[in-house]
Amino acid sequence: MTTKIKPRRILVTSALPYANGPLHLGHLLEHIQTDIWARFQRLRGHECHYVCADDTHGTPIMLKAQELGVSPEALIAQVHGEHLADLQGFNISHDNYYTTHSEENRAHASSIYLKLKQRGYIAERSIVQAFDPEKKLFLADRYVKGSCPRCDASDQYGDNCEVCGATYAPTDLKNPISILSGATPVEKESLHYFFKLPEFTDFIKEWLGNENLQPAVRNKLGEWLESGLQEWDISRDAPYFGFEIPDAPGKYFYVWLDAPIGYMASFENYCQRVGLDFDEFWDRDAAASAGTELYHFIGKDIINFHGLFWPAMMHACDLRLPNAIFAHGFLSVDGAKMSKSRGTFITASSYLEHLAPDYLRYYFASRLGSGVDDIDLNLEDFVQKCNADLVGKLVNIASRCAGFITKRFNNTLANEVDNPELLTDIAQAGDALAALYEVREFGKAARDIMALADRANQYIDEKQPWVVAKQEGQEQLLHAICSTGVIAFAQLIAYLKPILPSLASDSEAFLNTKLEWQGVNDSLPGTTINKFKPLLKRLENSSIEQLLEANRQSSPAAAAPAQANAKTSGKAGGKKPAATGESKDTTIEIDEFMQVELRVARIEKAEAVEGADKLLKLTLDVGNETRTVFSGIKSAYSPDDLQGRLTVLVANLKPRKMRFGTSEGMVLAASSDDDKAGIYLLEPDSGARPGMRIT
Repeated sequence: MTTKIKPRRILVTSALPYANGPLHLGHLLEHIQTDIWARFQRLRGHECHYVCADDTHGTPIMLKAQELGVSPEALIAQVHGEHLADLQGFNISHDNYYTTHSEENRAHASSIYLKLKQRGYIAERSIVQAFDPEKKLFLADRYVKGSCPRCDASDQYGDNCEVCGATYAPTDLKNPISILSGATPVEKESLHYFFKLPEFTDFIKEWLGNENLQPAVRNKLGEWLESGLQEWDISRDAPYFGFEIPDAPGKYFYVWLDAPIGYMASFENYCQRVGLDFDEFWDRDAAASAGTELYHFIGKDIINFHGLFWPAMMHACDLRLPNAIFAHGFLSVDGAKMSKSRGTFITASSYLEHLAPDYLRYYFASRLGSGVDDIDLNLEDFVQKCNADLVGKLVNIASRCAGFITKRFNNTLANEVDNPELLTDIAQAGDALAALYEVREFGKAARDIMALADRANQYIDEKQPWVVAKQEGQEQLLHAICSTGVIAFAQLIAYLKPILPSLASDSEAFLNTKLEWQGVNDSLPGTTINKFKPLLKRLENSSIEQLLEANRQSSPAAAAPAQANAKTSGKAGGKKPAATGESKDTTIEIDEFMQVELRVARIEKAEAVEGADKLLKLTLDVGNETRTVFSGIKSAYSPDDLQGRLTVLVANLKPRKMRFGTSEGMVLAASSDDDKAGIYLLEPDSGARPGMRIT
């Protein structure tokens, strides 16, 4: 059986979702990973608290509120309600889901800043920044565009060039403009406040020796040390939505200063509600005395904030350090970055309208390990895996046995099972599975549990209770066989309870008991269960198609009318559109045309299509994804001539299934009415790059 363990006191956090839009499946990856680990700790008998909050400060929130004509407070309140509903819909078991725009967070941010200043860790100096003279605000890098100072590439953001890779300050751009107003930014001087991170170089080196840091995380943070730590600008100028710095009117804390402090604020709010001692989890000495633990789950893109700035501030202010920071990789869908035009930028609320949460929880778990590898949600594999594992293996055990228990044995399990060795083996797997959960190897745990489910199904196949049921005098054997199957199912569900809370709850209702990690073999024999009801439905491909279509329609650029698509999906520039046959008046309004999404694409590969006289198969680089398009330009171009050329892609055209494959858009070309002049691909000017939108 499983080993008795000493209870632990644990605080767990997930990174804070930004409060300017809906949650999508990328957010859910992290919250599901954290939730599985927190649920596992509780199931093992530990005291485990899980807190989070909305990240609510910064210029983007302020500008979004202005765009909507509401106050920032009204915006973040609305988004908070939406986020909370989505997270609860996925059974994320936060003990407290709060907001960084709280009095608790203001107090902690101010206290930490004043302590840092008192101890000499805050520097003051003037810096020159880009300033929008129309909007009357300083511009962050993302709000300035211009030509690269090195290669002259146009339309580059104010921090780095996507064409040549150069890095620079926004003030270095040639012909800069503010993307907020279109005005030319001016340079303006302003006093800023900096956290003296370089003074913590020795501490950071020691911190990186933490054995709980993932190797990839340790190596990445080590790169910052090698290049030399820089002072961190923790202030922003008004107008800004956030907390004003206590002794600096008109200056505000940079959002990344108070965001991680939001973990403390959310936990304090929780402590006030339930009577916990806040200091036992956050004060350095009190936490050491109480033996509490702290773990942060984050995405790998924000490791510098959590692995450098955050522990340095905590160390400087006598706060406890995290026991570990667990980073995960990025999420892709069907091998590509999530795309609104494809419908794969799936919001949490849209998913819940079409599918049950446990399917996604299980699929993510089956792909999650202890490293920072990226994860792909392959939708075809998603359907097959959930159907094979959850329906075909797991639930199948109960459905094959429960009917006999109801019909022949008054819903009562036998006192004596038929195969105690099988049940003992499943029970003894508990320690090994717990060790995998502990180190976040959820994929390995899921595979081992399904291997046990295979053994249970094999046992039922060999015993054939449906045959035994027809034999006279075999009632006791039938009872024992079916009870063995039900108890095996119960123990497997107990192991999957952190991953599949909804299925576990429904299974507990069927089994008429609360499942614990251990002891199922002892607690279930001889007990009364309830009539079995189907616990999970098979996933259908049609549900996935409906989900993608719903998210495709949620993108304004993807909602182009069929008439507009037909007009622009062929050889543009000629007198006749590529739509078949003569049509009625095909004029459209400008608003309709503006819904068509045209993007620059680079032809990475071109190849002939076997069995097609006119088609070439094009593999297109569209910046953040790759598309396959079949184009009728074979008579005008050889495949070798096309490789590396730029062209124009109708990016939000609905994918079309052809006998040669699926065409994911259409490239634009020109021809005369009778095509005698030939076919000519439309090609952007030099300097354009894949993914740029044509306006």
